Amino acid sequence: MAVNDVSLTVDRGEFIALLGPSGCGKTTTLRLIAGFERVDAGTIEIDGALMAGNSVHVQPERRRVGMVFQEYALFPHVSALANIEFGLRRMPPAEKRARTQEILEMTGLAGLEGRMPHELSGGQQQRVALARALAPNPALILLDEPFSNLDAGLRARVRAELGEILHAAKATAIFVTHDREEALSMVDRVAVMLDGSVKQMASPHELYTNPATRSVAEFIGDANFLPGFGQGDTIECELGVLAARKQIRGPVDILLRPENIELLPAQPGLPAARVRHSLFFGHDQLITVQLPTGTHLIARSGPSDAYVSDLPLQLAVRSPVVAYPRKK
Repeated sequence: MAVNDVSLTVDRGEFIALLGPSGCGKTTTLRLIAGFERVDAGTIEIDGALMAGNSVHVQPERRRVGMVFQEYALFPHVSALANIEFGLRRMPPAEKRARTQEILEMTGLAGLEGRMPHELSGGQQQRVALARALAPNPALILLDEPFSNLDAGLRARVRAELGEILHAAKATAIFVTHDREEALSMVDRVAVMLDGSVKQMASPHELYTNPATRSVAEFIGDANFLPGFGQGDTIECELGVLAARKQIRGPVDILLRPENIELLPAQPGLPAARVRHSLFFGHDQLITVQLPTGTHLIARSGPSDAYVSDLPLQLAVRSPVVAYPRKK
């Protein structure tokens, strides 16, 4: 997909994620930054130098950008050490040896440098690819879906290792992913990309708790939306009067994350919600409840309580809540 009016500023030493669904333009954005694609409009600057735009197009090899590809792109016929040294071939021998040793220690590859790529695990191959990108001390590291080839059990460990390595190296990095959990758990800030443009860029906490638009809220995590009416600092809805995160008036849709809905025993004389079904995951469970009006909401609860079908409940909401003007 073509990208449209994408604006990103990444601070030196910052690790950001470009998060979005398949086909939203995030890999194209990465290729534009790397110089593999040419911009039709706008500019790209890296470390204060113009790389693209205004009739300028600096070739990829001159941009001081390190790239970690989805498939790692290691040279299969040479050792891990030779792969890492590839970007240092113009460096004096003594300086090259010192830098290579530093990178091997930083990435936890010391002792594995003599192995061929096929003799390394998937996680080790990824660290070699990262070490090769870091070795020339680039101004920027770009990572394109770096965990897509790893199984679920290995993915969590490897992404933690990668985050630690990048932070230890004080690297400036942009990481492309479609996985919300990866993005929220790893980086300093997340840029959510939908339909070819960045809709919001914020810290993981701010993005999850205060999404700028309904589309961002839906993409970034499980979301219920309940109709209500904004009255400034408060919103009136079926669950009562809730505190609003910011002033809003008129018809709204209230964002309710499942974990912000508290399930309480039914109270005599009060209208009750009813459990319709539950999904038990061990560490938590998702419970679908039906309000007296017929509206369905999903709540997240711990594993200790059992929620059987048709169980009456009262619902409480942890506020303040985010709400969006309802579209006419």
